[in-house]
Amino acid sequence: MATGKPVVILGVFVADTAYRADRQPRMGETILGNSFKLGPGGKGSNQSVAAGKLGADITFLTRLGVDAFADMAKQTWKDAGVKCAVIDTPDSYTGAAYIFIEEGSGNNAIIVSPGAAMLISPEDIEAHAGLIRSAGVFVTQLEQPIDAALKALEIARGAGVTTILNPAPAASLPDRIYTLCDYVTPNETEAEGLTGIKVSSIDDARHAADSLLAKGVGAVIVTLGEKGALLHTKDRSDHIGAVNAGSVVETTGAGDAFNGGLAAALAKDVEPLEAVRFACAVAGISVTRPGTAPSMPTSQEVEALLARA
Repeated sequence: MATGKPVVILGVFVADTAYRADRQPRMGETILGNSFKLGPGGKGSNQSVAAGKLGADITFLTRLGVDAFADMAKQTWKDAGVKCAVIDTPDSYTGAAYIFIEEGSGNNAIIVSPGAAMLISPEDIEAHAGLIRSAGVFVTQLEQPIDAALKALEIARGAGVTTILNPAPAASLPDRIYTLCDYVTPNETEAEGLTGIKVSSIDDARHAADSLLAKGVGAVIVTLGEKGALLHTKDRSDHIGAVNAGSVVETTGAGDAFNGGLAAALAKDVEPLEAVRFACAVAGISVTRPGTAPSMPTSQEVEALLARA
């Protein structure tokens, strides 16, 4: 993929502390783990790395502390071709996350402490309004304060920028935010949290997506793990199957890979259905590799997989 229009992502960087074990400890219990790894994470950062490795013209907007984890963040972005607009925050700390990975399945459970990124404010967003207006695609999530995400979406929408809200982690949202979103990209759990509709099937996903369309969203993409994704608009509903790239090693970051791939494809004016298929392939490759940012594929790898699929 060529570079395409600029992509701007607002979000959080955290240092991932990843622990592998056969199971999670019970409260008050200590168990031995199988391995430990320290690496870069945070939904916004992971999505930016995914888009950067795919060749997108990507800028990541965030706050960091002034510490070793901030140094890790900046090196990670440099290596992936990600430009950054960082607000240094010496009186706080760069975020960190605890990640438990179940050895047998690769499934995960996560606790995130965003640190300085929780101080991102609407005033910070106003200060970077020109950057947001210059984008072709703008993406945000819910790890930073919602009022900052809302302000950024307002600025992007006002400038005619394509907007993507990845509503993760699930949170209660103001009604106005939905009308600012060209795309909302929940997984099954997040779709249930936003709509109250349990998503156990593709038809359930359609019902949940209808509820989000009624709130004013332009299009809904429900990511369905091994079932792929559902692209749902007022005019059509398409189920896109998962793109199998091999055995699953770890699912951490799969949603971020998907969203980064989606943004990169849309920035190239790829038709939405094909953009979702491309994003499924990005996610499909990512789960065959350990780690989060290190698992993100290049555009050549994705295109080769799609050619075989």
